Amino acid sequence: MPMPKRRGSRLLLCLALLAGALPAQAAKPLPSPAEDPLEASIAGEFALQAGQLPDAARRYLQAARAASDPVLAERATRIALLANEDALARESYGLWQSLAPQQSAPRQAVAATLALRAGDRRAARRELQGLLADGGDGWKHVLAALIGAVGKQPKLVVAVLDDLVDDGALPDKLEPWLGFGGLAQRLEQPAVVERIVQQVVARFPGEPRVSLLRAQLLREDGKLEQARSLLAGLEDAARSSPQLRWSLAGEYDALGDAAQAARVLSFGAQDESSYAQRAALLDKAKDKAGLATLYDELRREATRPNPMRRLLLGQVAELLERYEEALAWYANVPGEQAQGIARLRSANVMFQLQRKPQAYEALRAIQSDATLEEDAQRDAYLLEAELRLKDKDAVGELDAYSRGLAAFADDEALLYSRALLWERRDEIAKAEADFRRILVIAPDDVNALNALGYTLADRTTRYKEALELIDRARVAEPGNAAIIDSYGWVLFKLGKPREALGHLRHAFALQKDADIASHLAQVLWVLGEKDEARKYFEEARRIDPENRALRRALKDVGA
Repeated sequence: MPMPKRRGSRLLLCLALLAGALPAQAAKPLPSPAEDPLEASIAGEFALQAGQLPDAARRYLQAARAASDPVLAERATRIALLANEDALARESYGLWQSLAPQQSAPRQAVAATLALRAGDRRAARRELQGLLADGGDGWKHVLAALIGAVGKQPKLVVAVLDDLVDDGALPDKLEPWLGFGGLAQRLEQPAVVERIVQQVVARFPGEPRVSLLRAQLLREDGKLEQARSLLAGLEDAARSSPQLRWSLAGEYDALGDAAQAARVLSFGAQDESSYAQRAALLDKAKDKAGLATLYDELRREATRPNPMRRLLLGQVAELLERYEEALAWYANVPGEQAQGIARLRSANVMFQLQRKPQAYEALRAIQSDATLEEDAQRDAYLLEAELRLKDKDAVGELDAYSRGLAAFADDEALLYSRALLWERRDEIAKAEADFRRILVIAPDDVNALNALGYTLADRTTRYKEALELIDRARVAEPGNAAIIDSYGWVLFKLGKPREALGHLRHAFALQKDADIASHLAQVLWVLGEKDEARKYFEEARRIDPENRALRRALKDVGA
């Protein structure tokens, strides 16, 4: 799990609190149809909050039968699909269909997923073509159906995707073609990708986003100079299109050319967002001369700078290591909210100037200043802990969190950060305790569910419990790369490397992260694909050479 990139009705909240306290209780017998459907749905919610997805699906199905409620039947179907309980999903789907006979796109997508998972190519194509025939957003449901079957029937998904391209079934709009091209790319099907690209080029000649897609595919195939040549041809169009400008800059950055990305963003009218992103890119490129030029540009256009501009000038001065100038900008930032940020930045600058006692004194002053917003006060504890860590002051780092939590009892950000401290120090029981405190306060906090599940999978042998926590996070955010990575990793720990591989590939396609690359490399190595594993180990090194997951993976495989 990438660590860290850093929610219902009153009834469901109460249920979630109880479920968090009772995860290990034995499942109750399924209620009979004659029993109160509310009791059955409550039991389903208990099971769901405890991460027991098959039991949750069965209980929601029982509640749907008792209440003749198509909404509960739909919920049972979707949970069963997520739990990979296909027989239960088909049973729930049949009830859903009988209770609400009128067809809908979401239900048709579920039918297509079930057909694909069952290996029924003809039935799947019939459902998918029906979704595409409406001419609207049916293609989005088609994509969802295909993705829902990738884990069980990857070859069939590829074949059906191929069929849809051959049949000319995709709508004559760019977005669907880009979406299906992206799916083929994630499935590592270069031949299908190339056929889609050829059709896109023929159907939408001169469309800049097509060139962006081709450049992205070339980059991911290692053909960097060809990709760069395509991007260069888009620069004139980007001058008059802010959206294209940002996309083009993002692709240059992905090529490893942050300086060129910053140059592209300098085209056209500027605002605080573009200025800030240019500064970040120039810093990434270690282009001090470019940063100095940007700094001068900001100052020229700011005879009476607003608070956000002064903050930005201070931050660019920091990047240029003109610390005294940065302090001067921060000292003249008006407004309560902006002032809090400026004072935090000033403390950071003092630390960089080796005025560490002054930095910590400034942070203590922010922590006790009731005139500031509470977020600023809380962030002063977080920053102090961060600076203590840089200062190799382990006692001071922990003390900052302790004082912060005394002032802001059960603050989730402080608890989360302290949990990461404990994990870093190999005090897993304490990390677990802080993550669980968050889940008592906010039982559906996706970050905490995922972080705790990942920690248990990675640092203990409590894999079943880890899987239940990660599954709870998957219910809330099925497309989150960090959660997909955690799910793949716990499957690997459970002795299912082949099943884990597809999920880890999917996660890395969504987010180029050193943790994910390291997990993917280790699974490939165990499966005997050592050449490809080395490629991902190198990718992890490129992203973060000091990554702890990378070091552990290399040690585990002896590479």
